[in-house]
This record gives sequence, structure tokens and C-alpha cells, in this order.
Amino acid sequence: MLHGAMFMALAVALGAIGSHALSSKLTEKSMYLFNLGVNYQVYHAIGLLAIGIIFAQFPNKKTLCSGWMMFAGIVGFSGGLYFYAIKQEEWVRSIIPVGGVLLISSWIALIWAIFGKQETANHE
Repeated sequence: MLHGAMFMALAVALGAIGSHALSSKLTEKSMYLFNLGVNYQVYHAIGLLAIGIIFAQFPNKKTLCSGWMMFAGIVGFSGGLYFYAIKQEEWVRSIIPVGGVLLISSWIALIWAIFGKQETANHE
């Protein structure tokens, strides 16, 4: 939950920086990419908060794995978008999809963890 709260605070700060300090310095496309990074960071920061709540109630390795994949996905996807929007370094474009796959995988791992918990409850 700590990481979710930290990523949320950072997303708010980056959104403000983007709209006030970067909007006149970046192209329209770069600004779009930067804002896309902020949006996905917000969504997944909320996801990390939810994972933290779920983990507190039902601690297991699948939920923990989901949280770490989401953490890494935020860094790779949103962080990659921020970096690319500002620096236009082509090499970072190969990291962004990896971050996206980690985000998708984190949600799938969470689904797996939830279904695994339901199966356990049904057998009790």
C-alpha cells in the first residue's frame, strides 16, 4: 500500500509539472505520451493500493507477485513514457511495451490469486 500511495503522490506531482512546466516545452505528441504515463500511473497506483488491501487480508505469494509486477510495470511503462516524451531517446521505446506486459501480467496474477483463494474457501 505504501508503494501505491507513493506512486499516487508522484503522479499528482508529475501531472502538475506536465501541465505547468512542460506544456510549453513539449510537442503535442510528447505531451500526450507524458499524460498517458500519468494516467496509467494513477490507475495502477490505485491497483497497488487494492493489492495491498487484498494482501493484508489474504497474504500469499501470488498476490505479492502481482504487486511487484505492477510496481515494475509502472516504472517501465509510465517511467518509459515520461522519459521518451522528454528526451525522445529511441532505445527507451523497447522498455515501454515490457512495462505494459508487466502491468497486464500483474492483473492476471491478481485474478489467479483471487481464484486460488476462492478454491481454497470452497474446499473448507
